[in-house]
Amino acid sequence: MKRLHYATGSVLLVALIAAFFSFAKFQHCVNSGFISPDNYVHTCYTDVAALYGARGLDQHQWPYSSASNSVEYPPVTGVVMWVTALMNPHRHSYVDYFYINAFLLALLFIGSVYLLSRMKPQFWYLFPLSPVVVASLFINWDLWAVLSALGSILLFDKKRYEWSAILLGLSIATKFFPIVLLTPIALIFLKRKELRRLVRYVGVTTLSWFLINLPFALFTWDGWLRFFTLNKDRPADFGSFYYAVQLLFPNRSFTWTKSGSVVLFILLTAAAAIYFFYLAKPALLSTLAIPSFAFVAIFTVTSKVYSPQYILWITPLAILAMRSYKARAPFWIWQGCELIYHLAIWEYLAQYTGAKFGITGFTYALATLLRIAATIYFGVRVYVGSPDLEPETIPALEVTV
Repeated sequence: MKRLHYATGSVLLVALIAAFFSFAKFQHCVNSGFISPDNYVHTCYTDVAALYGARGLDQHQWPYSSASNSVEYPPVTGVVMWVTALMNPHRHSYVDYFYINAFLLALLFIGSVYLLSRMKPQFWYLFPLSPVVVASLFINWDLWAVLSALGSILLFDKKRYEWSAILLGLSIATKFFPIVLLTPIALIFLKRKELRRLVRYVGVTTLSWFLINLPFALFTWDGWLRFFTLNKDRPADFGSFYYAVQLLFPNRSFTWTKSGSVVLFILLTAAAAIYFFYLAKPALLSTLAIPSFAFVAIFTVTSKVYSPQYILWITPLAILAMRSYKARAPFWIWQGCELIYHLAIWEYLAQYTGAKFGITGFTYALATLLRIAATIYFGVRVYVGSPDLEPETIPALEVTV
């Protein structure tokens, strides 16, 4: 069988160049001081700078000390925000704070690209070459969870289940979205009739998550709980299907958002689970890497909010799901629609905050629905679309160290 070789140095260089271009994208806001609405007009808004003062990090305040103004993230992300604030040599400089976090996020991105090159050597380059991925690297701290989630998938496929479960618990304690991966994990173990391994895996994942969260819950309960209450009580927010519908029909009242999003998520997840377990080809459950995209995509499509950096979650999983070179065209169509949405959200927020430039709510709603439709389209093409080649028939590639 023909084998193609990619040197590790080449992989890391591509990732480094992508990180450099992302940094250049944010440079306008660095120079202008991240002022609003200029940061929206120039598409360089970042939570890193915005939350530094808003959550008291510039005062070295513990991120979970306030019941009403704690950071809106799980503990690992909160600790990262706090520790990098302590590392800031100029305490009141949110620009330096951004630099510190951007450097660490760039390292995490490079690490994620490297893991992808080991897990999917045929298609790893799609991640650092995606314009919308490059544009989103420094918006938030999501890459901390992305790297650990990819590591968990890699270890699972190598049958190192305990370490995979520990990493998954860590990832859930960082951004929570990787909890969705427990569904395909359960399907794989059930398909193999390995119930004990499933129980053990879930138990280890839960225990690692619990041990990380326990000190925060014990000593700063209200601040720790804020993440969960905000997500439970939040209304339809930017990027969601529900928000788009409200923009398209502003004179109508919608009261189904909170319960509707949960019900829709459960129904679509159940449908996907039935498909993978009973209807799909066995190859689709031969590895955790392949079905993971489907369940995380369902989560993003049905969620009450879709932030631009979520593309960092789902793009690596989409690449892992690809089983044929024919999937590259649907991939770029989907990514193109994601890029349209990326531009639309910032220009809508520019108009929303009173800038002279921007787009209307109607246009933004259309961009949101286009993004959702493109996500569904890519998933259908990958899982049930044109006949894909089985994984073993794709020419193997190796990454050499």
